[in-house]
Amino acid sequence: MLALAAGVLAAATACTSSAAPPSTKPAAASSTPSPSASAVAVTRAEAAKVFTEITLGDNVLRADGLRGESSLEGRLKLEVEGLTTGGRTPLTQAAFLSTGYAPPRYRWGTPTLYVPRFPPGEQAPWFSALATRDGRPALLTFAKSDLWRLSSVAQLLPDQQVPEIQVDSEGYATALAPDDKTVTISPQFMQPVHASVAETGSAGVTAGLLAPGPYTTEVAEQIADLRKEAKLSGYSYDSIFSADSFPVYALRTADGGALIQYSLSRTTTTTTRTAEDDPLPVPDSARWAISDPVLRRTLRLVETHQYATAVPPLAKPSAAAVIAHDGGLTRASGT
Repeated sequence: MLALAAGVLAAATACTSSAAPPSTKPAAASSTPSPSASAVAVTRAEAAKVFTEITLGDNVLRADGLRGESSLEGRLKLEVEGLTTGGRTPLTQAAFLSTGYAPPRYRWGTPTLYVPRFPPGEQAPWFSALATRDGRPALLTFAKSDLWRLSSVAQLLPDQQVPEIQVDSEGYATALAPDDKTVTISPQFMQPVHASVAETGSAGVTAGLLAPGPYTTEVAEQIADLRKEAKLSGYSYDSIFSADSFPVYALRTADGGALIQYSLSRTTTTTTRTAEDDPLPVPDSARWAISDPVLRRTLRLVETHQYATAVPPLAKPSAAAVIAHDGGLTRASGT
């Protein structure tokens, strides 16, 4: 595992020594001069290097070239401990375990970077990037604690695009505070609002805050239908969304709104009427985690979902729109 780690770092360094940040459209020049780019926690040049090193390292660890149980488990350990954080960690674990340690590799395009102007000494800097993943645009967020790690990836939905991000004369973006009140949904409330809409749809107290769609109101309709079907068949069914401890990242958009990136977990539990007469079939998508084809009492499926949502400014209120998503089953258990 140590040899593999050294190889990953060497390959990443060799391929990123000439990395340079791609250009972004600057905002109109401010009458107040911006501080020097050297007075920031992370420069755009550093962000470009981080993007390349982590995406390259991820692909090296996903390569189907090493065999042996220790090598396979070592690759996953390096991914989880060295390259991922937040909601990306359970999704990466599931990608390895569900494919026999042979998850798909990605082809990444040149990124457009959105780097907030954090002051020197910032303890938890982060930045976002828009890049194609296998030819389709995706939003990524990288966060630093002791190391830089990939925290979020959400693929843009059809017919959606990233709103213009507000940048200063040097190309740096602005991160919103968790309690920012200039947008219709403050970043700290984004997760609970989305969770509420996904569970209750247009009938809940948060109705109208998020636009209808496949990851909001349609999910609520699906849950309601499945609950009714289960009750008619003598089962109990419920599906709950929660924020867990997943982080939230928010960038100011040019219209005064925000682009907010965040994760949610979804836990779906189905319980039989009797252990003898109503076995629960284990879905194919969960067979990598549950060896038994059927369960006698309870099936619990946990999914992790990552989103990017465009939130309007409070001065021009309207429904926020989910513009990007990625996610899937990350745990399964039962009795």
